[in-house]
Amino acid sequence: MKRFFVGFMVLLLAVGQAAQAQTSGQVVWVQIEAQPNLRDGLARARDYARELDDVNGFALGGGWHGIVLGPYTAQDAEQVLQVYRAEGLIPRDSYIAFSSSLGEQFFPQGIDVLRGVGVTPQQPDEPQETPAAVPQTQAEEAPQAPAPVITAPDETPAQARQSERTLSADARRDLQIALKWAGFYNSTIDGAFGRGTRNSMSEWQRANGFEPTGILTTLQRATLLRQYNAVLEGLDLRLVTDSTTGIAVKIPTGVVALERYDPPFAQFNAVDGSNARVLLISQEGDSDTLTGLFQVMQTLEIVPLDGERRKEKNSFVLVGRNAEIISETRVQLRSGQIKGFTLIWPTGDEARRTRLLSEMEASFTRLEGVLDAAAGDSVDQQIDLVAGLQIRKPKLSRSGFYVDERGSVITTSDAVDSCTRITLDEEHEATPQTVDAARGLALLTPDQSLAPPQVAQFSPAPPRLQSEVAVAGYSYEGVLDAPTMTFGTLADLRGLRGEADLSRLTLSSLPGDAGGPVFDTNGNVLGMLLPRGGGARQLPEDVTFALAGSAIADVMRNAGLIPANSSDARPLAPEDITTRALGMTVLVSCWE
Repeated sequence: MKRFFVGFMVLLLAVGQAAQAQTSGQVVWVQIEAQPNLRDGLARARDYARELDDVNGFALGGGWHGIVLGPYTAQDAEQVLQVYRAEGLIPRDSYIAFSSSLGEQFFPQGIDVLRGVGVTPQQPDEPQETPAAVPQTQAEEAPQAPAPVITAPDETPAQARQSERTLSADARRDLQIALKWAGFYNSTIDGAFGRGTRNSMSEWQRANGFEPTGILTTLQRATLLRQYNAVLEGLDLRLVTDSTTGIAVKIPTGVVALERYDPPFAQFNAVDGSNARVLLISQEGDSDTLTGLFQVMQTLEIVPLDGERRKEKNSFVLVGRNAEIISETRVQLRSGQIKGFTLIWPTGDEARRTRLLSEMEASFTRLEGVLDAAAGDSVDQQIDLVAGLQIRKPKLSRSGFYVDERGSVITTSDAVDSCTRITLDEEHEATPQTVDAARGLALLTPDQSLAPPQVAQFSPAPPRLQSEVAVAGYSYEGVLDAPTMTFGTLADLRGLRGEADLSRLTLSSLPGDAGGPVFDTNGNVLGMLLPRGGGARQLPEDVTFALAGSAIADVMRNAGLIPANSSDARPLAPEDITTRALGMTVLVSCWE
């Protein structure tokens, strides 16, 4: 075992100066590790204590348990951090932590350094030695004292079993829940203390320095539940009665506060700059209203795409998760009133989120009345807001068009680059079947067969130069519900460098038009509009390019599709071309 002289010197300083340093705000710690449950936290703290003398363990919140060195002055902590990192005794990502981030101490058992319990401070007149530098030599190995065994002075095992018999079924289940949270129990929460529960109790007792009898005394039960409830520290969880919505529920008032009413929501937004939010949901309605709410909420940014969607006759559950938040919504319809709540919580704090969710569910109470549909401030009305909440928007949207009766779509390859999800008209999911980046084209297959109103009919022969052309596209990337038509002329049947697969158009386009069909005067598709190129060389605004229909046909045939060629050479009126285009053109959206 390696022990450094600094360990002894700093320990003397830490014990003697803890109370004084805390008062002056100078006490700091070196945090070296965190574990997601008490059991692992204790195991790792003991491992470090075999090498170092100044190891302490504290609850960090969110179910995490931190192993720290200290307490130190800021100067000593920097020296310890530098030397112990260099010697490989602590992880490279160890850092300086403050007492304000530490909760209840769990290691060593029976000591509470933050509050001075079990710590004997130095007398003020005793000299205090501060090392100028951390020595690089090893100190002589000292024997390790075993973890103290603490027995409850108030009860023997027989007395503990007797007091245990007075517990209600809910209280017994609460103990199993707490044991499971601490990492010692992994079975059914049934309130029955069988062999599995007894074994988990013994393991918890052993880990916490109690005699492993398998029967928790009154003191031990209180300790276990205090550890379990420590995860809620700092939330200031209170029962909030909101007469405006007709709902009473426990809300973490230390994290969120009521900001506004936007029917059917009462919005409790974060007061600490975090991603935490709570929505109370309240409105009159029937099963159709409930279904509408279920569908609308899935379009909101607060309900990420990944997660459960479960709709019952008179209730629904929505779960959404991404790298930043986890959102959970629970709503019920009773007696013509729809009520529920949404909890939005930062990702990575699952233990606290789960506890908070269960507390909210258990406390949720329906009172008289619902939120008035006319309540709130209607000034902030935007097309991308629903009841003051941001609608989920795609990373980008481009145009495409149907090329067969099953709903296969041709679009620009830019529309499907780095997408986690692709939709057609924001309703139907699709999968890339072929992506030809060199030509700038992608062939999409809908996940479920569709029945498009119109399918592209490709022009059998190239049109005349300087003839009129039309492009159908979602110029504004879905802001408008239907594609727009842009008219221009065919300037050349080749690209600027003689590319045979390109046609040059004199036509002004917007980014959303890319991927849309280009029509000749007969209403046949002569190609697909390509995105305008960027870079240092800027072309005139009315110069655009289209991928030729022959190139699109080659890609389709290679994918096993048969392109439809038109035999109709009669000119169509602009309104007839528009009707054909509306039934054929589709909004292609790329989602992150």
